[in-house]
Amino acid sequence: MAVDPRQIVAGVLTVTMFVMLGNMITRDHFASLPVLPVGVFFPFSAFGDPIRLRPKKSIMLTFDYVVDSDISIHSTSKQSLGNGPWIQNGKSLKPCWTKPVLQEADQSQGFVTFSLTNGPEYHVSQIADAVIVARYLRATLVIPDVRGSKPGDKRNFEDIYDVDNFMRSLDGVVKVAKTQPAEVSARNLAVVKVPNRVSEDYIAENIEPVFTSKGNIRLATYFPSVNMKKMKEKSNIDSIACTAMFGTLELQPEVNEVVESMVERLRTLSAKSNGQFIAVDLRIDILERKSCQGDSALKSKSCYGPEEIGMFLRKVGFNKDTTLYLTQSRWDSSLDALKDLFPKTYTKESIMPIDKKAKFLYSESSELEKVIDFYMCSESDVFVPAISGLFYANVAGKRIASGKTQILVPADILPGSSAALTDHISHYVLKKNHFVYSCFC
Repeated sequence: MAVDPRQIVAGVLTVTMFVMLGNMITRDHFASLPVLPVGVFFPFSAFGDPIRLRPKKSIMLTFDYVVDSDISIHSTSKQSLGNGPWIQNGKSLKPCWTKPVLQEADQSQGFVTFSLTNGPEYHVSQIADAVIVARYLRATLVIPDVRGSKPGDKRNFEDIYDVDNFMRSLDGVVKVAKTQPAEVSARNLAVVKVPNRVSEDYIAENIEPVFTSKGNIRLATYFPSVNMKKMKEKSNIDSIACTAMFGTLELQPEVNEVVESMVERLRTLSAKSNGQFIAVDLRIDILERKSCQGDSALKSKSCYGPEEIGMFLRKVGFNKDTTLYLTQSRWDSSLDALKDLFPKTYTKESIMPIDKKAKFLYSESSELEKVIDFYMCSESDVFVPAISGLFYANVAGKRIASGKTQILVPADILPGSSAALTDHISHYVLKKNHFVYSCFC
């Protein structure tokens, strides 16, 4: 039987096409994948622990890899592996405290007033201390105003927070008044200093006598130290503190809308990393005040400068396409070194809706900016505190409660060396030693 020459040519062309297609697939999907030894640790975990990968048939990282945990790593292309060492979030925790109920007959006739100051990281703690004091004294708590660092910088509580949620969350815990009664003169109020994480013993010895004598008091909370660690033994006031810290403060609708629009904008800009972004608490004025800029940063581990943060994130595996959000409000030339490493680095000024900038960014008050930063850092996929302190501690608490356990504490990494992301997970997460673990389980 004679063979048609055209069939021979068609057969050769078909084989050639399959060979070319095979080479293209190999180059596109496997050429740049890392070859890993059996049992290598790879930085993916739900709670910050290293996960051991084990191959079924090959030591090449392909579809055959499974994970010794409840989490599986699925990679369908080189692109999905190049997004950085994102860790899967844990589950949201559930409140495990019993809401304390105060009998109406136990109420006194006195009032406790106070102000929220210094930013949202302080507000959370100030609310808790005020509720604890008012509850102990069986007094009526007056909803606070919000004061900034500058004289005359004063806002109403409802300008920032949801008043209805505040009162509803404290219903039965302590009696709350929206405004200070006219007969209670601010000038005649006895001012009482209250240390953060106030104890019942302190109230009995230092506050109750003044309240009994004067009838009404004004609290001034101070912070002798940053203490958000879990107590070894639960006290009688833990349930009150849990209710106050994690149930009372929600943003009022307009502020919440601004935060949500900024988060959505960052997710849109993060298309190459599946909509994920990193929030870094990095403010130039604080870094300069703490002498964290330049060579002096090496002498202090309480804060890190822009370039150090950039190098740290690259060392633990995040690539140049990763999107960063900085708490710095406006661009500063000192951030250029960070932007060189991560071109998608943004401040509020570049992602806030234009029609909201006059009110939230260009006003004389900085309180709204601080509030936005607190909630942006709470909502991000990864949080990196370039500055240690109460902001870091209270953002960590809010994140842990919602299952967002990707909190990375920066460190100096020697040139030429690599770093495992899991080595830098916050001790609040790894050791479960944050106060939030007294409230949620």
